[in-house]
Amino acid sequence: MAFSNLTSKAVLLYDEWIKDADPRLEGWPLMSSPFPTTFIIGTYIYFVTSLGPKLMENKKPFELRQIMALYNFSVVTLSSAILKKTMILIFLMSGWATGYSFRCDIVDYSRSPTALRMVRTCWLYYFSKFIELLDTIFFVLRKKNNQVTFLHVFHHSIMPWTWWFGVKFAAGGLGTFHALLNCIVHVVMYTYYGICSLGPAYHKYLWWKKYMTTIQLVQFIMITGHIGQIYIMDDCPYQYPIFMFIIWLYGSMFLVLFLHFWYHAYTKGQRLPKMAKNGISKDQ
Repeated sequence: MAFSNLTSKAVLLYDEWIKDADPRLEGWPLMSSPFPTTFIIGTYIYFVTSLGPKLMENKKPFELRQIMALYNFSVVTLSSAILKKTMILIFLMSGWATGYSFRCDIVDYSRSPTALRMVRTCWLYYFSKFIELLDTIFFVLRKKNNQVTFLHVFHHSIMPWTWWFGVKFAAGGLGTFHALLNCIVHVVMYTYYGICSLGPAYHKYLWWKKYMTTIQLVQFIMITGHIGQIYIMDDCPYQYPIFMFIIWLYGSMFLVLFLHFWYHAYTKGQRLPKMAKNGISKDQ
């Protein structure tokens, strides 16, 4: 009886909470509730941390060079499409070049063409995070289990999960700045991985690999600095301050981790064994 009452209260709280969701996303794929996203992420975590390694334990690693090359370049194509046709066109035309101040930019909940373009690009960014889960699955199938670190799995799990809430409740405003930067970085990263997966004959074209960590560091500095403004502004009526704290916490955490890597890799001249080889990381 007590469990039944607790369940009923939880359902009532959920129904009350979901009433504040953005009605413009009614009927959109994966947007009905957080449970489909949670199920996908839960299945992903179970496979890459338990089921996958057990299935591969007594098997030879799969040779996935051609598949990985296709995958990496496909992701670059997707990221480029999002970046050039969506991020630059929609993010910029939906606010970042047409009125956003790069300070306290609130969410536009209207049904204007500009606001609806922003909603679409936020959903596309969220959906792209599910495609990137294949990164870890390839690690498992190739028996590169040392690359399936807590940090890697945490990053790939938390991004689509938190972005479901971002899209559902706050598709726009200053909370989208880090997505714009992240897509730019991903185009560069997956270009690197695509060339790398073609084989040793193409590695001579990867002379710029040492700059990848710098690019990632600049990304986190810009994200943390931009979102941190909310704590020093006198009055910012952004609708969901909790999202600002999550973005700031996430950006700060990865900034510290990458500064730690930078110190060991470039200041002390030592590579970290489980961090990114060749001066880069696939966690961002």
